Amino acid sequence: MTRGPAPHPILAVAAIVFDAAGRVLVVERGRPPGAGLWSVPGGRLELGEPIAAAVAREVREETGLVVTCGPLVEVVERVAPADGGTWHHVIHDHLAFLVGGELAAGADVRAARFVTDAELAALPTTAGLAEVIARARRLLPVATPAPPG
Repeated sequence: MTRGPAPHPILAVAAIVFDAAGRVLVVERGRPPGAGLWSVPGGRLELGEPIAAAVAREVREETGLVVTCGPLVEVVERVAPADGGTWHHVIHDHLAFLVGGELAAGADVRAARFVTDAELAALPTTAGLAEVIARARRLLPVATPAPPG
């Protein structure tokens, strides 16, 4: 279902996921706002849904990958004019840890892939994406989850 601007701010989540080689997971947005731009996977928080569950759900829906939600990296606010209103999203960007799954573009995205920082710099991205990814990368040594068991 395509959703347009809401009459109030929308709470959303996003996941910053790194693979074993240190590349970051990005998706090419398929819908407004930002259709055609590259960003990290994410979307609206559903009523009654815990944030950690939303992070995992959005990554699974958009990329086919299974993750666990890690610490909050940053809260990002996006406000943009749109036909019929204004997009206003308050996005909780979380570090997330890859558990499994098969990488494939899913709901709401045109493409999904892991990229190096140099590859990311060559893509048209959402505003401030590189800076948020850099903050998440600095959390990696202290935020890496303990192995199960």
